Parts: sequence; structure tokens; C-alpha cells
Amino acid sequence: MPAASLGERRQGRVMNGSRWRLRGVDGGAATVRRMSPEQAEQARQAAAAAGLRHVSDASPGLRRRRRGGGFAYFHADGKALRDETTLERIRTLAIPPAWTQVWICPDPRGHLQASGRDARGRKQYRYHPQWSRERDGGKFDRIVAFGESLPALRRRLRADLRKHGYPREKVLAIVIAVMGETLVRVGNPEYARSNDSYGLTTLRNRHVAFLRGGRARFRFRGKSGQEQEVVLDDQRLARLVRGCRQLPGQALFQYRDDDGALVPVDSGEVNAYLRDATGAEFSAKDFRTWGGTLAAFERFARTTLPYRADGRPAGERALAGLEKAVVREVAQALGNTPSVCRKSYIDPAVFEGWRSGRLQEVAARCRGERQWEAAALRFLRRAHKA
Repeated sequence: MPAASLGERRQGRVMNGSRWRLRGVDGGAATVRRMSPEQAEQARQAAAAAGLRHVSDASPGLRRRRRGGGFAYFHADGKALRDETTLERIRTLAIPPAWTQVWICPDPRGHLQASGRDARGRKQYRYHPQWSRERDGGKFDRIVAFGESLPALRRRLRADLRKHGYPREKVLAIVIAVMGETLVRVGNPEYARSNDSYGLTTLRNRHVAFLRGGRARFRFRGKSGQEQEVVLDDQRLARLVRGCRQLPGQALFQYRDDDGALVPVDSGEVNAYLRDATGAEFSAKDFRTWGGTLAAFERFARTTLPYRADGRPAGERALAGLEKAVVREVAQALGNTPSVCRKSYIDPAVFEGWRSGRLQEVAARCRGERQWEAAALRFLRRAHKA
């Protein structure tokens, strides 16, 4: 029987291969983290590989000041910047007028070209185009390691979900298990306060309802104001979510600390749990990248390559049209725009594998959820070794 379309996830039916099961096979405001010497050396090497120099906005840089209807630029020593080549470089950065505390790299080969604070006080960055290409080209390299870490994570989740009451570890395990089933964003309290937009850790009791058949339905406004409706079919998880909702207070996911006080979970705790359970630097965004790639893998495996009437392979327009259809469905499941989904949440190897037929070969005998996940991981291992 064909699986339900990914587009139906928000209505409560989910494509089998895109779901993440505990019983399956055994990435708001930018945060500046102090790098270890090893991380700093890796960053320098990555910049050098892109033909750039790794820099920090903690070092002296160019500054801008409002002047009339525009801006004037100054060196770190306060002297006016008059070099036309540098001024043109600054113009191409398109630094938003609303940014404050603007720092601009004096070196045109710096990997970081500018930083500042946006209207909400969030740190924002402008990178050198070559650095962006280098970074984007390797951002899916961790997906195989994440897939391989899932058995250890699932063992930890199963153990914590069996704990009595609602201690911190159990509630974090509930949040992560729900995230795996639904691919909902982790959430950011700043967005909840300023935009009235929510993710798992910022959901309120009013955002969940319980349906017949032991299911739970989440309705909330997500990032960019998109209205989200997600149905959780796993009855055991839905019961645990109901237990969370019965705790006093408005926050849906809270835990009791050692003194018995209720504390809402936050995204930092979720990411710390993931790091501790997997022994690697994974975050909630890795879940969505894995889920988006897995969903696209299954959908492409079910999508026949097009041919012309005379038996010849179809042209680029037909191939691109089918790719766009798959991306639209995955984007709807993730609550993203298709462009963001394709760029950030579907490994490019999936598109290449579908066009070449290698993806279909790996997925030929897949039936249940475990088989789809194992096949996707096997395919990605080969693709990233090539």
C-alpha cells in the first residue's frame, strides 16, 4: 500500500520512512561560544582551505556612523575611511541600516566580513562568499555520523522515559522523542516573546489537544508566522505529553527540580541532552536535517525517473519539476519554504542519487520504517565516501 504523502503530515498521517521511532535501527539568536584551541585551529584550516584568513569581530575593525541619510565609515583609530575599493566592498555587503554595533573586517580576505545587532538585539553576521560556499559544501558531512548515533540516543531515551514522575531527564526525553516523530523546531523564547511564534520547548498548554485513538494534536504559530498543525500518532508519547500538560502552569514541557519546583525546558538543555546521549556535538537542527533527508530519500525512491515517448530519458525540465514536487512536500512537513528546505535540510546526494538511479537501487526492497532508515544511512555512507 502506498504511504501517505508527506504533505499530509500536518493533518496527522505521516510518510512511513520520514518518521523517527524509538524502536528504529540500533541546528534564534546567534550564540558566541569560546572555541577550544583544537576548534580554533580547525577554523583557521577551514578558512585557509577557502583561500581566506580566519578573523574575529573582537579584533579592531572598521566602524560606521550615521551621517545625514546614509552612513560614514571609519578606521579603528577614528580616521575617516576614504579608500573607494574598501567602500565598494562595504556596499556589496548590504549591511542593513537597522543594524547597530556594526563591525566590518578591514581585510577583504577575512572569512567574516561584518557583524552587528539587528533591531531585536540579535547578533548577525555577513561572511565572505567563498567561506559560505566552503561551509555549505560541508554542512551535510555530519548527517552520517548523526544517523549512526541514533541507536545510542534511542537507548538513552527509552531509559529516561521509564523514569517515575517528571524529572528533568524524562521531560527532555519526551521533547526529543516528540521532535523525532514530528520534526517540529526546538523553539526559541525570544521568538515566543516578540513574534508569538513557537517551537517544542516554548509550547503552551493551549497548543495541544488530545484526539480519539490516543493521539495528540499540536496547533501553533511557527517561525515566520506559519500556522502549524502536527498530529502525534504514537500513543505512548501522547500519554506522556498529556501527563506534562497536567502539571501546573502554562508551559507544556516542564520538569520538577530537586526542590520540587517546576522549571520549563529550554533549547539549550535539549541540545545538551543530545550531546551527552550521543557523545558528539549534535543539536536539534540535526534532527530536522536527518528527518528532511530521510523523507526526501523515501519520496524519491517512490518517484519513477521520467522518459520521453520514444524511450529516451526526459530532459532537465521534467527532472527539475519532479524534484520541486518532492521538495515542496518535504518543506510542508518541516514547516519551511521549499528554497530553505532544499538548501538546508535535504542532503544534495539524494538528488544526485535519484537522477543516477543509485538511490532506487539501495531502496529497492525497503518496506518498514527500519528498512527505510537503514537503506538511507547505507546510501549516505556511500555517497559521502565517494
